[in-house]
Amino acid sequence: MFFRSQKKSQGDLSLSEAIDGGDAGSLSLIDVISVPDDMLENISAVETYTRLRELVQERLTERECEIITMRYGLGGCLPKTQREVAGVCGISRSYVSRIEKRALKKLEEALLAEQF
Repeated sequence: MFFRSQKKSQGDLSLSEAIDGGDAGSLSLIDVISVPDDMLENISAVETYTRLRELVQERLTERECEIITMRYGLGGCLPKTQREVAGVCGISRSYVSRIEKRALKKLEEALLAEQF
């Protein structure tokens, strides 16, 4: 019986088992195997980005939405500079800057309000 039970677990390894000799300062399997443990961070980031895209549509005026979309490349577009956005919209770069700043403040406030 003993040998049968040992045969079942003969392929089992411990992650703390030494792989280079066995002395106290040796490498173990856990030292060699590395898996990035950022899955929860990635999920959280995706949820935040999704909610942010929704807030852009819900909370911003049409012009603010247009400018934020162009500036940050939302909707699959490449991000544009303030000067490029100004050219497309027919307004000054400084006005784009003011609109962008106001829109980002609205989005920040909306996200903070949802956290509490």
